[in-house]
Amino acid sequence: FIITGTEAKKVMIRGIGPSLANFGLPGVMADPTLELHQGNATIARNDNWKTRPDGSSQQTEIEGTGIPPSNDLESAIVITLNPGTYTAILADKNGAPGLGIVEVYDLAQQSNSKLANISTRGFVDTGDNVMIGGFIAGGGSVGGYAGELVRAIGPSLASVGVAGALQDTMLELYDGNGVLVASNDNWKIRPDGSSQENDIRATTIPPTDDRESAIVAPLAPGNYTAIVRGKNNSLGIAVVEAYNLQ
Repeated sequence: FIITGTEAKKVMIRGIGPSLANFGLPGVMADPTLELHQGNATIARNDNWKTRPDGSSQQTEIEGTGIPPSNDLESAIVITLNPGTYTAILADKNGAPGLGIVEVYDLAQQSNSKLANISTRGFVDTGDNVMIGGFIAGGGSVGGYAGELVRAIGPSLASVGVAGALQDTMLELYDGNGVLVASNDNWKIRPDGSSQENDIRATTIPPTDDRESAIVAPLAPGNYTAIVRGKNNSLGIAVVEAYNLQ
């Protein structure tokens, strides 16, 4: 994720696993751990959310956010960060595979900085194992654009040394009621065949491969879900990203 602006921002990062079973998800991560990196440096880590790595309690601080994890084995980090680029890594404590969610929450929305981007890299399978990314939009408009730019990146990952990159991404965006808001296959063209190339280029962050996908849309405040699939049920590693254009 990326923080932009001139002031430090307080955020909370959560690593969720066991509690996902309450929603009927099979094969959840049993004991998630979190690490927060800036460049090559590890700047924070957590195993069980109520306790810091030094053994002291952070339960009161995490509960004070109003959104503590619901399972003691899940992880959380509350930290104040200067503007910059950060990476949160979610992994099972014992190295076992499983479904998990890594989340970033803005705890200082009035500061002169913003959580400008959140992205996730992972393996895109088929059926229920497609890539799913979620974000909360606050609304607003700048330069004729409102809400978010959502991208699904695949082929261009090979240029940065990622093996097994998804070769043709497809992107769907749903609102909090499960209604399809927009979809895209190749970023320069809308589903109706019209061009959206100028709109995407105007954001200054278009995808670099024509087979990648992008959606820029005026979004009402609320919860949204981005789903990344491989065209023709292809498999591979991809990145789903949401950019705040406000």
